[in-house]
Amino acid sequence: MDSFHNQSSPYRVARNATYARNGMVATSQPQAAQAGLEILKKGGNAVDAAIATAACLTVVEPVSNGIGGDAFALVWMKGELHGLNASGYSPRNVSIDAVRDAGYEQIPKYGWTPVTVPGAPAAWAALSRRFGKLTLSEVLQPAIRYAEEGFPVSSTVSKYWKDAYAHFKEELSDPVFEEWFNTFAPKDRAPHAGEIWSSIDHAKTLQSIAQTYAESFYRGELAERISQFSHEHDGFLTKEDLATFEPDWVDPIKVNYRGYDVWEIPPNGQGIVAQQALNILKGFTFNEKESASVYHKQIEAMKLAFADGERHVTEEKHMYRSTDDILCDEYSEKRRCQIGEHALQPEAGEPAMSGTVYLAAADNEGNMVSFIQSNYMGFGSGLVVPGTGIALQNRGHNFSMDRNHVNALAGGKRTYHTIIPGFLTRNNQPIGPFGVMGGFMQPQGHVQVIMNTIDFGMNPQAALDAPRWQWFKDKKVEVENRFPHHLAQELADKGHEITIQLEPNSFGRGQIIWRNPETGVYVGGTESRTDGTIACW
Repeated sequence: MDSFHNQSSPYRVARNATYARNGMVATSQPQAAQAGLEILKKGGNAVDAAIATAACLTVVEPVSNGIGGDAFALVWMKGELHGLNASGYSPRNVSIDAVRDAGYEQIPKYGWTPVTVPGAPAAWAALSRRFGKLTLSEVLQPAIRYAEEGFPVSSTVSKYWKDAYAHFKEELSDPVFEEWFNTFAPKDRAPHAGEIWSSIDHAKTLQSIAQTYAESFYRGELAERISQFSHEHDGFLTKEDLATFEPDWVDPIKVNYRGYDVWEIPPNGQGIVAQQALNILKGFTFNEKESASVYHKQIEAMKLAFADGERHVTEEKHMYRSTDDILCDEYSEKRRCQIGEHALQPEAGEPAMSGTVYLAAADNEGNMVSFIQSNYMGFGSGLVVPGTGIALQNRGHNFSMDRNHVNALAGGKRTYHTIIPGFLTRNNQPIGPFGVMGGFMQPQGHVQVIMNTIDFGMNPQAALDAPRWQWFKDKKVEVENRFPHHLAQELADKGHEITIQLEPNSFGRGQIIWRNPETGVYVGGTESRTDGTIACW
């Protein structure tokens, strides 16, 4: 077993990692993790457990994801890693001119304009058909039960639900948003922690998806309801957009970091940003974690990788630079040489031509899943399809209105996407799934937990509990309140504009499951910054 499995954390706040042999599910809500465990005990595999957990999260954590969102997955099954991109396309008839004609100079956050085709239901169906042992109806039953019978809202979810309600109450006065308030604030407020919340419409929609393997969502009754709602409010999304959507099985991409292969989904996702930062950082030697020099290099590498991601990354077929161009060692060396002793103003290079949920699941056969889904910005577009409980995402907000930008808005195109699942292997053997949710914090979280694991020998729980930093733009960096203050001061002395952030959830929420290849024992970590839990047996 590799050394990092046995290391204890240098932080007193770090909890002990969790061990199990027969199966494990790690995610941000106890009820969702238990749903995955229930499916494992019924004879389902890691894929069945992941789908059950993901569907349950749309019910018990609607502040972060929903049926109307997107999803990505990395699946280790019988000795091979598979990738699934279930991010939706923009409507075929949307364009920069059409958005400007509607009165917008920038793509709005809310309403129909930023809505893209939801991919999550198609992800569940595709994973179930290819890898599942149980039927989709069996797998979605726990989520249906929670939606129908209700569940006590957790404290963290309640907090962000209240924040969303207050914001939407102030910002969303158009009648098109009325169904959101009917669905998620039927008492003219967000639910309190411990209060029972249910959604019969949500349950019926999950049941329909389960019985038809999502056909109803894309080519049946639910598709009719979604497209009709769009048509009634001059939305761009049509029945044809839904009917023609299929998720894509993709070849995951990797970089080798100190003997470990770090895997991500290829663009349009931003996993390549985390990989490029690691590629830059592997040229340095790090002997201790708690050093301003280490943090400085991490931040600088992240800034350079983000600058390249913003310039060059969109749906892969629309990129001018390939993933190989961006991740090649020669280009990473050029970027590494730009890192000095003081904070840089990040600028993109030119490579040579050539409020999300995350879960990890594992079973007793060694199969493992890294899965992530999201509506984006919490509840997404603010739209709920009447009579369905479907909250629609607003991923289109990430498109550029600059016609010359690689990520320019166009019909039938996938935008630069923030949600990214990760997976770690060594010598072609699986170590396991990992992820950190939270918008543009995600690749930064990937870099930090991977370095905590590989460079600094932390177990999964310690790797997640360690204080985090987050770069925003220019030289602006936020650090957690637990971040060592003397190191924050040293970073400020190097030119970083440091702010101490009191809100822990600003720094992402992660899950990790590693597998000992010799014994088959799993060791997991879950997020201490939210209601994270691990269910195992």
